[in-house]
Amino acid sequence: MDSSITLISTFAIAFGVALVLGFIAEKLKFPALVGYLIAGILVSPNVLGFDIDFNLAEQLAEIGIMLLMFGVGLNFSLSDLLKVKKLVIPGAICQMLLSAICAFGLAYFWGWPIGQCVILGMCLSCASTVVVLKGLEAKGLLESFDGRIAVGWLIVQDMVTVLMLVLLPPLASMLGGQSDTSNMPLWQLILETVARVVAFIVFMLVIGKRVLPWLLWQVAKTGSRELFTLCVLAVAIGIAFGASQIFNVSFALGAFFAGMVMRESQYAHRAATESLPLRDAFSVIFFVGVGMMFDPTSILAHPGYLIGILFLILVMNPLIAFATVLLFRYPLHTGFTLACCLGQIGEFSFILGTLGVSLKLLTTEGMNLVLAAAILTIAVNQLSFTLVEPLTKLLCKHFKWARVAAARPDPQATMPDEIDSSQLLRHVVVVGYDSVGQKICEALGKADIPFVVIDRNDGVIEQLRNSNHAAIQGDCTDPAILLQAHVQNSAQIIITIRDELESRKCIEGAKILNPEIEAIIRAETDTEANQMRADHLGIVVQASTALASRMTQYSIYCFTKYDPAKASGKMKNAAEKAKELLDEFVSKQEEQIEQNTSVEISKKQENKDEQKYLED
Repeated sequence: MDSSITLISTFAIAFGVALVLGFIAEKLKFPALVGYLIAGILVSPNVLGFDIDFNLAEQLAEIGIMLLMFGVGLNFSLSDLLKVKKLVIPGAICQMLLSAICAFGLAYFWGWPIGQCVILGMCLSCASTVVVLKGLEAKGLLESFDGRIAVGWLIVQDMVTVLMLVLLPPLASMLGGQSDTSNMPLWQLILETVARVVAFIVFMLVIGKRVLPWLLWQVAKTGSRELFTLCVLAVAIGIAFGASQIFNVSFALGAFFAGMVMRESQYAHRAATESLPLRDAFSVIFFVGVGMMFDPTSILAHPGYLIGILFLILVMNPLIAFATVLLFRYPLHTGFTLACCLGQIGEFSFILGTLGVSLKLLTTEGMNLVLAAAILTIAVNQLSFTLVEPLTKLLCKHFKWARVAAARPDPQATMPDEIDSSQLLRHVVVVGYDSVGQKICEALGKADIPFVVIDRNDGVIEQLRNSNHAAIQGDCTDPAILLQAHVQNSAQIIITIRDELESRKCIEGAKILNPEIEAIIRAETDTEANQMRADHLGIVVQASTALASRMTQYSIYCFTKYDPAKASGKMKNAAEKAKELLDEFVSKQEEQIEQNTSVEISKKQENKDEQKYLED
């Protein structure tokens, strides 16, 4: 092929095949990442033999690593980590250490060299942040207490992995690999490496922390979206390259700290949004490039190796995380959630493996095992969440420790002792604290009506409690959560969530605890609203109808606010017509409310009569 179009052909083949297989993977409910890796395997010389410049693909993949690590740094939240630091910092470090020791022992049993055993241990000790975030989001757990624990755990893993990337090159010669400074004493290698890293970090925190936000602000003032995107990419790639050339640290570390420093800017969210398309595109190239390194035939020579590695990832890593969580006296469901999240490996394992291959510490066969294990574990990871409920029931049935762990409440799922008991009597329970829920709570607060908020978002609950409001984190369909919100003593429950099934379950649970409670429910469509009214669930408010009502009222008000005595005949007629429409509109609204109320009253009376009849 003409060398002048090698770059174009590489992009065309990589993106085209990755698009098709990524689409198929998503349709089959697998992460698109699996499709990208398989795309790389197919276009590699070992399978279909596409004419792709492998060296060029490696450089493009390096850009993917830079942008991937830049995104990790940009989303790195030290405050989120500190909120769960008592568990995730010691827990994640212990889990990584134990997982690495298990992998090291297995590889040593196979007779692998020490350096290869170390690299394999590193690769199998860290999970994929991308897969975990997507999995938690799909299950609605990302903003929950368990989700914050899992994300904090992954942040610690990422930080430890970055440290591995820094220390691995100077230690390569001692582990049997190749290094540019192999003739230097080990203490001098480590000292120089640490000194360079510290110098780079100081430079970024002292100078970069001031310059980069200022630079983003100056570019943002121009109003040019293209310049802003270019600035973000120039900073990410430029700092990564400069860190490598000046401080002799890895591209990955440079890009990570560039993202961390840029996070301090008020334009951090915009920077993440603007860089996301290119970051995703080059990440695809990275995963395709990793797949191209895979040789399926090498796995067939030693299938037992792959089975052993899969056992470590799918069984040992989750067990270690599960046991660690329970030892720290956290609930059983938190342990299961974290165990499911850590039953796979991903992008950091690829980065560590690629570095190991370049340092001659990991053989091609070892890298193929890591790739095969990653593809298989990522593919089955979502299935592990379906095992949580049956395993919980099984353990609770046979073991006392499981029943004790299951009974432990989340810190945010119990009502704080400092809440005044008067706030938990004849109060309003507001389910969901989105924009609608916030406005309702503001109005209730101004009217001095006590309320309790139920929401899945752990951060929202923490914010409300800091503002001295009663709030419970958890699932509104869980009777334990409803009891913590004192639904049994409440006068009213307002449901603002969009899920009809969840709303119905919540109403059902609330009326079992408090048959006299009044329910106000949000509906998304007219059909949904009519069905809820037909089932007599409560007063139903349909979003578009309520919005149309308010807009109509304002429109009619605009007609009637003119003084008819000073208006022309045409305006008088319009004002009179508007008044008639307003009266008719208000009358219909009042009739609808009266009808709904009478239905509710009659139904309650029927229930009382029936109950009295049964008692007699």
